[in-house]
Amino acid sequence: MAGDSKTEKATPKRRKDERKKGNILVSKDVIAVVSLIGTFFALKVFFPQMLQTINTFIYKAFHYAQTKTDITNDFAMEVSKETMLAFFQIAAPIVCISVALSILATVAQTKPIFVADSLKPKFNRMNPLQGIKKLFSVKSVFDVVKGIIKITILIVMLYSFISKSILSVTRTIQGDVYPSCALLLNLTMSLVFKICLAFLVISVLDYFFQWWEYERQIKMSKHELKEEYKQMEGDPQIKSKIKEVQRKMAMSRMMQAVPQADVVIKNPTHFAVALKYDLEKDSAPILLAKGQDEVALRIIKTAEESDVYVLENKPLARAIYAMTDLNQEIPADFYGTVAEILVYVYQLKNKKIL
Repeated sequence: MAGDSKTEKATPKRRKDERKKGNILVSKDVIAVVSLIGTFFALKVFFPQMLQTINTFIYKAFHYAQTKTDITNDFAMEVSKETMLAFFQIAAPIVCISVALSILATVAQTKPIFVADSLKPKFNRMNPLQGIKKLFSVKSVFDVVKGIIKITILIVMLYSFISKSILSVTRTIQGDVYPSCALLLNLTMSLVFKICLAFLVISVLDYFFQWWEYERQIKMSKHELKEEYKQMEGDPQIKSKIKEVQRKMAMSRMMQAVPQADVVIKNPTHFAVALKYDLEKDSAPILLAKGQDEVALRIIKTAEESDVYVLENKPLARAIYAMTDLNQEIPADFYGTVAEILVYVYQLKNKKIL
């Protein structure tokens, strides 16, 4: 159906619902490259400490080899303890920094969220047709191309690194050990840094693609927008019926007030206003009812049936109708004219106004 095509941007409610389902925007490449760059700088910062730990471990290993002639359980436990301690001192800072940066990169994209729905089994993922669709989706093609680019970058950089560094490394190896290790370390760190920069560019492109794919995925059809509006604001048809009922109730109350009026002023069938003045309670005449066309005729008919005096005054009826709300005092501009009418009506009814 044409109405089912998703062409509209997602509403805030749709985004909130998708987030509750666990469907959120996240780029795994951004997480990976942040962790990689963090690991790279952690290696540079902690390398002297790591080197010192390695030297101490090697020294102890040679010391044990020279002093211990027989291997006992205690000796094996001591060696295992020293080995695990050295490994922990070397790896712990790097692993902790890498994990912490991965978590930060994830939270920065998704914000803190816990999704219970993600823990539920989703059997539609086992559907082979869904798998085939995903295989030929735009996202799958992008991931394949991205993977090829990454592999190509690694091959090119490794080839460039080896071809440019092989001679200098070979010459240095023939000398002292420490200068050779230092040169090899510097070259390796330089290679890793270049790889980090290349992958950083790829991760930025991946983030923008994931954003585009996510926005495309959560788009809504016009029918979905209409249904969401109904849920949030109520069905327009139901709201219309409620307003109609409220209007009828207000009309009924207004018509019930007409018999209490002192006078109804008409124009002659298009407008009608019913006024009441209580000298003891009111400072000015009050508008009890007003109507136009059919409602005006009903007011006039009710007034005649209730023995309320009906008077024709076209400009006054129209002006009071336009400028006065129900159950409110008439404007001061009309006091004089309305007072004359009420005096006349009261005289007819033998009532005293003063």
